[in-house]
Amino acid sequence: MRLHKNHVMKEHSNMKIGGVAKEYIEIENKDELVDILKTKEKVFILGNGTNTLINDGVLETTFISLKDIDYIDDKGDGVVEVGAGLDFSDLIDYMGEKNYSGLENLAGIPGTVGGLVFMNGGAHGTEIFDKIISVEIVDENNEIRKISKENLKFSYRITEIKEKKWVVISATFKFDIGYLSEVVDRYKIKRSENHPLNEPNLGSTFKNPEGHFSARLIIESGLQGEIIGGAQVSMVHPNFIVNKGEAKFSDILDIIEKVKCGVKEKTGIQLEEEIIIVRD
Repeated sequence: MRLHKNHVMKEHSNMKIGGVAKEYIEIENKDELVDILKTKEKVFILGNGTNTLINDGVLETTFISLKDIDYIDDKGDGVVEVGAGLDFSDLIDYMGEKNYSGLENLAGIPGTVGGLVFMNGGAHGTEIFDKIISVEIVDENNEIRKISKENLKFSYRITEIKEKKWVVISATFKFDIGYLSEVVDRYKIKRSENHPLNEPNLGSTFKNPEGHFSARLIIESGLQGEIIGGAQVSMVHPNFIVNKGEAKFSDILDIIEKVKCGVKEKTGIQLEEEIIIVRD
């Protein structure tokens, strides 16, 4: 376990903004995690900061990183247990090495395995829960539990884990055989061409309403390119909000609200945030 006091969160936010944390703790195993959770009142589990907007003030929150819980335990027959801190791109690479298949459509998504499991991340008709068979979590009583997929509630960009504020320790997958390298290459290229990867951004800011695409609704509402302070609705992909250099936390919140109100007024559809906002 590594403890850093008054840690500046800027380097851990994909938007390159964020405040000063009360503490920043790097956890090396699940027993350490439980011990810390028992002693801290206000905590936030941090992956690599993707899809997370952090207040730029002085925070009373202890941020806990699971990046060192990044193992892969291959149990054979396509069954693989993966630590929550593993970068998702590393799991895709491992699937290629072992000729495993099932999550190729998610290639190029930034973040950790635990982060994608927490929110049931997905893309192009595939969700990470499609290949999960069980998830190991720390529950609200600080007890470690392994829960089968059949006993977990989950849907589009939401899980029981997120709703109950459980902590993901690991996930066990059952992969198919027959890695589709051409699919991985196609979606990596598509993501690099169609997403503003050369600018600090929040990732996909809004969920896609049923039967609609948020990006299209934002364009139809005339909001692509909208600027508030240092924040802009991306001209590359309007469901991304980018930091043009000096965006404040308040700028991001204001532009999110403006987009939601504008889309609601124009189309009657209420957008919901996909990102996680740490207001403290």
